[in-house]
Amino acid sequence: MDTLMNILTEIDSSIVWDQENALIDDRMLDSFDIISLVSEMEGAFDIEIEASEMVPDNFNSVEAMRKMIVRLQGS
Repeated sequence: MDTLMNILTEIDSSIVWDQENALIDDRMLDSFDIISLVSEMEGAFDIEIEASEMVPDNFNSVEAMRKMIVRLQGS
């Protein structure tokens, strides 16, 4: 998922995304970042991220985001 990594790097290039497991819990992403991220992900992956999906478990790590994307693409 190079596309996801590109999106994340555009949001903040100072974060080593693959090494973080608490992006939300440690407040590395703020609400504006999440809104930008959701918008970019929806467009790039042709998915719709409902409000119920916007929980820390889905955004705390790159792996969690990948899993959510795959799950939503299968819906």
